Amino acid sequence: MSLLENKNILIMGVSNKWSIAWGIAKACSREGANLIFTYEGERTERSVKQLLSSEMPDAKLYKCNVTDDMDILRLFDDIKNDIGTLHGVVHSLAFAKKEELEGNFSETSRDGYLLAQNISSYSLVAVSRYAKNLMTEGGGIITLTYIGGERAVPNYNVMGVAKAALESAVRYLAAELGKNNIRVNSISAGPIKTISARGVSNFTNMLKQYEGKVPLGRTVTQEEVGNTAAFLLSDLSQAITGENIHVDAGYHILGL
Repeated sequence: MSLLENKNILIMGVSNKWSIAWGIAKACSREGANLIFTYEGERTERSVKQLLSSEMPDAKLYKCNVTDDMDILRLFDDIKNDIGTLHGVVHSLAFAKKEELEGNFSETSRDGYLLAQNISSYSLVAVSRYAKNLMTEGGGIITLTYIGGERAVPNYNVMGVAKAALESAVRYLAAELGKNNIRVNSISAGPIKTISARGVSNFTNMLKQYEGKVPLGRTVTQEEVGNTAAFLLSDLSQAITGENIHVDAGYHILGL
């Protein structure tokens, strides 16, 4: 039997085939999950629909702008009416203005700071508030973070601070939702060539340096992050919650 057979999994954050969330979606699909996706706007809708039509035609697709509480409420009302029970949520949502991902962190604008926190961190709290009501059989919520939430990574700036808040939110949600048999964890992925990552100044050079330093001597793939996510969403991880699991070829163990 597949790890996620007959499990209804919501995946938030696919924008194109390079998205880490898409790697997670493919792993969950392989393991038998029934997948539900969200999109934020018209451009993302076209891209996701194209992906689903060729690879996952049976998946459900709903609109959700996570900066709008009514949109989040409508999303979970629609899922409840159309599907019923949820068994897992993948939160792979992050955003910061490009100009905030370079230069000095002290120059971060107030609006840029609040925007990054709103989309990259608070949205997990808002999504979990409504998701827990549909996860009546328990399950897992996972989010994506990066070592820039633990260390000061050049040019990651406001996003690193947002990721630190996100990782803290994981622990608080895990402590609260454990009584509902809901596990909450994060995956700290190594750098992957996504469109979002390329918005970080000097990302390509950073990636080359990374390959030369990590214990495994290479970068990680969408598939490897997806496999970890599938495990965390499955019953094999029943006693794991509040964790931040590094899928980074060992970079986090180094004193760099």
